[in-house]
Amino acid sequence: MKKTIQLRRYEIVEGEYDAFLAWWREWMPRVRPAAGFAIEFAYGLPESSEFVWAVSAEGDRAAFLAREEVYMASDARAEAFDGVPQRVAEYNVRFVDEIA
Repeated sequence: MKKTIQLRRYEIVEGEYDAFLAWWREWMPRVRPAAGFAIEFAYGLPESSEFVWAVSAEGDRAAFLAREEVYMASDARAEAFDGVPQRVAEYNVRFVDEIA
């Protein structure tokens, strides 16, 4: 079955890199898979306060977007973000095609 992959690149607010990583490690491995996504990889670039990760879901882009709409409105996601300050200065989120 086809899977759709979304590459997510973040520039983290200055001084928030470690706090962002701690939060991400606590929440994303729980809430994303529970919503039907797989985390393909996650890498941090501490010297430039960047974070790059990829999330995937079975099916085409339309199926991914439908799943993401449900996830974005979920109680689990709301709990993960409750009271968390904005730690991402810039988001670059795009679908990618697997080449190899």
